[in-house]
Amino acid sequence: MPEKKLEKILLGRSEIQQKIAELGSQISKDYEGKELLLICVLKGAVIFLADLMRHLTVPAEIDFMAVSSYGASTESSGVVRILKDLDCSIENRHCLIIEDIIDSGLTLKYLEENLLSRHPASIKIVTLLDKPERRKVAIWPDYCGFKIPDEFVVGYGLDFSEQYRGLPDLCVLAERQE
Repeated sequence: MPEKKLEKILLGRSEIQQKIAELGSQISKDYEGKELLLICVLKGAVIFLADLMRHLTVPAEIDFMAVSSYGASTESSGVVRILKDLDCSIENRHCLIIEDIIDSGLTLKYLEENLLSRHPASIKIVTLLDKPERRKVAIWPDYCGFKIPDEFVVGYGLDFSEQYRGLPDLCVLAERQE
């Protein structure tokens, strides 16, 4: 695979951490007196989950789901596969889906509908990044860190073909260098 280069830093680590602290505070207020189940969408959201849960003041458990619609491409295929399902029941539980980025919304819409069929007490969505102009289905986060332009971003858990996840900043991936 030809190497891709980083074009620029879109969001720096301190800006990301400040926003996550704000999200944690708001979520804690909204769920005061309730127990929360954080459902992390693997692999991209795991770093966001770890940082977010350190800012929560309400009791929270975590579970993980792995879904795929990208493969090794920068475009969603629209075909969603569950690669790893939850380990616990969500029936009558307050659930918060932790997502790294909402792009077309196809994967998240499928996931939300799948989880709603399991009869949770409530289900909401928090995303670090949102690209609303790319949306193909009607789904919107309850909590959003940043709205970003239509650029392919990597870092802070987001990848291109499993590369760049460990970058502490969110960076724009340049077009392929010929």
